Amino acid sequence: MGISGWELLVLVTAVVVLVGPEQLPRAAEQLGRLVREVRAIASGARERVREELGPDVDLDWEALDPRQYDPRRIVREALVEELRGPAERAHGHAAPAAVPPPLRAAGADPGAGAAPTA
Repeated sequence: MGISGWELLVLVTAVVVLVGPEQLPRAAEQLGRLVREVRAIASGARERVREELGPDVDLDWEALDPRQYDPRRIVREALVEELRGPAERAHGHAAPAAVPPPLRAAGADPGAGAAPTA
C-alpha cells in the first residue's frame, strides 16, 4: 500500500493550503513528535507482551494484524461453510454450486452483470 507521486503531491499541496506556509515547520515538528510517541508506545506494548508470555513464545505479528480482517470475506466464508454438507466439511472442499455470488451494494442494479437471456 504505497503512495504514488501524484498522491504525495496532492497531500503536500493540501497540507500547505490548510496549514499555511508560516505554520508548516511547527506542524511538521508536531507530526514527527506524534509519530515517535506512537512508535514508542507500540514498541513498549510488544516488549510487554514478550515479557508476559515469556522468551519461548515467538509471535507472528502479521497474523495478529487487525487490518487483515475483512468483514465481507468473513461473512462470505461463513455463508459458504453453511452451504457445505458434513461430508464436504470433513474433506475441506465444496461443490462449485455451493459458492454464493458476490454481494452487491444497496441500490445497485440487480441485473447488472447478469448473463443475457435468449
